[in-house]
Amino acid sequence: MVRAYLYLALFIPLTFLFSVSAFISTLFDSSGRVYARHARLWARLALALNRVRITVAGAENIPHGPVIFMSNHQSNFDILSLLSSMPRQLHWIAKKELFEIPVFGPSMRRGGYIPLDRGDGRKALHSMDEAAATIRQGKSVVMFPEGTRSPDRKLLPFKRGGFILARKAGVPVIPVTINGSGRLNPPNQIRLYSGNIRMVLHPAVIVPAGLRRNEAEAWMMEHVRNSIESALEH
Repeated sequence: MVRAYLYLALFIPLTFLFSVSAFISTLFDSSGRVYARHARLWARLALALNRVRITVAGAENIPHGPVIFMSNHQSNFDILSLLSSMPRQLHWIAKKELFEIPVFGPSMRRGGYIPLDRGDGRKALHSMDEAAATIRQGKSVVMFPEGTRSPDRKLLPFKRGGFILARKAGVPVIPVTINGSGRLNPPNQIRLYSGNIRMVLHPAVIVPAGLRRNEAEAWMMEHVRNSIESALEH
């Protein structure tokens, strides 16, 4: 527990400094590349503070062009792991509460991240349209289709929103399996452990032609879930 508090004592000011610096970078670089470099460095330093090592398998499965990464969600280290290791400039679709955090939230908005209001269906649908437009501009996004962290490292039921987005955007989905993060940062505990996080990037899921909307979303959901589950360690 002491270790977790010491980590937070370093992580919080680190996050504040990078949020300010990344925000300022957007005033001079509208492409978002400098912001993305800030995010990657922030994530790598945050992982290094807890002596977390990342290994990635399957990077060759990422096709050219924009994609949607869909990952299982075990702990707070998942976001850091993806930011630090994905060979793409990433945009996040995140719960709107994160955008209300002083400094951090405005910085996320400047970085092109998209808030999702899960309590309001109309606003959530608007977020999906906004995200689809972002993807069609050539940008890749990350989502956790479970919608929240799993308490036991098993996959929770998937939310439909990410698959509506994938259909609207018309881009491949890359399923991502994350193993190890739930052991380093156990759910509902103020404890941290050092160790390894392993990520597997699976072959792209592309919807076959001729399916109706609901069929396409259900088909994607099943195949993404099966891919993530196939490499998940229990």
